[in-house]
Amino acid sequence: MARLSIPLKIGLAFGLIGLALTVIGIVRGNVPQNPASIAMALLIGGGVWFIVSWAVATAAVDVEEDLTESQDQVFSDPV
Repeated sequence: MARLSIPLKIGLAFGLIGLALTVIGIVRGNVPQNPASIAMALLIGGGVWFIVSWAVATAAVDVEEDLTESQDQVFSDPV
């Protein structure tokens, strides 16, 4: 787990939260009780939360790296 990138860790965390919420919905009876519906609910619940949170975290990390790089250039260029 230590070698995973920050966006991947965030994606996994939110994916697990999405799975947990989906399981709660299944237990409460909000999903038809056939295997295909349960599998689709788990895939959508965990997968979408993972993809969206991973994408947002990746964009945030990229922006921070770009800002750091541009600030290093500004402070290192002699005037």
